[in-house]
Amino acid sequence: MNKFLKLVNFEMNRFKKIYIVLLLITVIFQFVGVFVISLSFMNDSKRMMHDESLSVVQYVHKYGLFDFTHILRSLWFFAPIGIGVTAILFYIFFIWYRDWFGKNTFIYRLLMLPTSRLNIILSKGLTILIFVLGLVAFQLILLPIENAMVNWLVSIEFLNKMNVQEILGSSFELSLLIPGSFIEFILYYATGLMAVFVIFTGILFERSYRIKGIIFGVLYAIAASIVFFSPFLVEMILQKDYLYGIEKLLLSIVMGIIVFIGSLLVSNFLLKKKVSV
Repeated sequence: MNKFLKLVNFEMNRFKKIYIVLLLITVIFQFVGVFVISLSFMNDSKRMMHDESLSVVQYVHKYGLFDFTHILRSLWFFAPIGIGVTAILFYIFFIWYRDWFGKNTFIYRLLMLPTSRLNIILSKGLTILIFVLGLVAFQLILLPIENAMVNWLVSIEFLNKMNVQEILGSSFELSLLIPGSFIEFILYYATGLMAVFVIFTGILFERSYRIKGIIFGVLYAIAASIVFFSPFLVEMILQKDYLYGIEKLLLSIVMGIIVFIGSLLVSNFLLKKKVSV
């Protein structure tokens, strides 16, 4: 366990500078966005009230109240999230290919470590999961602060106050990143982790067989997808609902576990027997 944790710590240290930059980008973009959008609204509302000779009540009746969804719909809010998601997707590949193509071919030393090859695979997967959950937790910390900033910047008579739970429920994209229930949270991120290990397996196929490995990796990803979605695909093909919703969910969980374990076993085999450095 100690060797495994050292591997995880090592992987995290290799990405921490970029990760800190991602966190700073998120803070700066979103905080600036809150100020810009909130103050622009106040300036625009005052100008329109003056130009149209409207009272506050008349303005609100005609144009509506300001709430946090104005922030959510802006690039100021979602651009840094998109950058973070893109960076994590890139790192899923980079976490492996860096070991082969860095200044020193680190994969030599990595494979010579006195630890199970499975630990190497799991440590990289856990590192990705920690980084993703860290970004989600950081966003959860920022939301109440940003909400308080909106409440401070926008006059109360123009404001429809929202709590954090209402904010999360008002955005489909945000609810995917931060699901409303613990069960949904586990299901979403377990599925994401399964997908990460499927990609890892594809990468190791490529590293094992080069050009042929790309084909093997793509075929493996397709096969894994078919297995995972098989409860739904069968009903689509037969055009008939044979299962209740809860039964499809349970079957999908079972299929997900099969794909997850299968990916670990195949990846472990490739890393032990087939990968060349």
